[in-house]
Amino acid sequence: MMTTLAQTLAEFAVNTPASGISTLALERAKMSLASTIASAAMGQAIDSTRILRSLELEEGGAGQVSVWFQDARLPLTRAARVNAVASDAAASDDSDLRSIAHIGTIVSTTAVAVGEHTGRPGRDLLAAMVLGYEVAGRIDESLTPGRMQRGFHGSVSTVFGAAVTAGRLLGLDSGRMAHAIALAATSIGGMAVAADTSCAREYHAGNAAMAGMQAALAAERGFQADIGILETPRGFLSAMNGQAIEYITQGLGEDWDIVTDMAIKLMPGAHPFHATAEAAADAARAGKVDPEDIERVTISAAVQWTNFKGEPHPRNLVDAAHSLVYFVAASIVDGEFGWNAMTLAKMADPLIARVQDKIVFDPSPPPLPDRFPHRHGGSVTIRLKDGREFSSTCVAPRGSGPRGVSWDDIDAKYRRLVPLAGLEAMHVEDSLALLHGFDKAADASQLTSILVLAL
Repeated sequence: MMTTLAQTLAEFAVNTPASGISTLALERAKMSLASTIASAAMGQAIDSTRILRSLELEEGGAGQVSVWFQDARLPLTRAARVNAVASDAAASDDSDLRSIAHIGTIVSTTAVAVGEHTGRPGRDLLAAMVLGYEVAGRIDESLTPGRMQRGFHGSVSTVFGAAVTAGRLLGLDSGRMAHAIALAATSIGGMAVAADTSCAREYHAGNAAMAGMQAALAAERGFQADIGILETPRGFLSAMNGQAIEYITQGLGEDWDIVTDMAIKLMPGAHPFHATAEAAADAARAGKVDPEDIERVTISAAVQWTNFKGEPHPRNLVDAAHSLVYFVAASIVDGEFGWNAMTLAKMADPLIARVQDKIVFDPSPPPLPDRFPHRHGGSVTIRLKDGREFSSTCVAPRGSGPRGVSWDDIDAKYRRLVPLAGLEAMHVEDSLALLHGFDKAADASQLTSILVLAL
């Protein structure tokens, strides 16, 4: 009998030892976890987070694991759902450069929840995150850009990250892991347009974490699915318009997607705009530009080949997170796109508003070098009223695989955002130090006890 894709991926996820994962990949998993926690802190007060959290707390259930930054415990899958929603709501977590799927959020929240529940050591959690990221990333790469063209959000692939991460920590054998992957394939929807225009984005994230974990838990007890559902006609890849399917299992373990393709947000908002925002700030600094002297700003960016660039003059977090024009104007005026860029006060800044009205798009942006428009950056040219022009190009944003990720940047983000959830300075530093050495942590409760009980 022919081995299916789910079986091949399961064998890899189950049989790869932690020692077979590169030190850099495990380090990136630590960084992803720190970034996810920081983003969740920023998301605590957002309405979508508060609504979902209150619903889950009212419904209650077995208090198995911790809800971050709350004095509360929930059932395993529900706590992960709440934590994933909080992180995604702030639009400050991570993205995969190929498709902007927030895989790191899902594997991080899943790993901590299952790790706390099972008492597994930190190194096991990091290895599970790397493997969950790998499976989800490879599947989603085959869907890009097909699933987006059909209207599906990245949650339809991040769910695999939760299933594999949870399955690995639960100790599933390869047969049960294959069924967890197959169940994940038929567990979740999510409309891309809703994620771009509303708080549905974080709702999708919570559902992906919850459904993927439930798939692993069901498989652990013997629940079985169609083991060939990924590649079968009218199956998952067919429905999502998958392509380059042969690459899903090619070269497994030779490198790691969490190293090559994960990007951690060092500014809030949609990741496809970060490189272009950097270019705008660089051009403004190079010319020591006074925003009042600007005649025109021209954007030439890879996202112009998609429908993903938003509208100017945002008036709420969702609009601002998806407005390339706002990103560029704020970056020119402020010299960066900072963590306060998602505040209503910043969105109403009259100088930023005037610059937005001077922005145009290149009518003939350069052709894409591959099928992944979100992997590539952009250029910004600022033309002043006296005729001078200043231009800059940024191919990939800071904090991304192609440019490398620095603990200095992660530390700065963590120290800036985690206090927003009410954590005292001492406990911010304690939790950050634990994350730096998380491969040596005895279990996840060392971390969650700081995030919860120290409030």
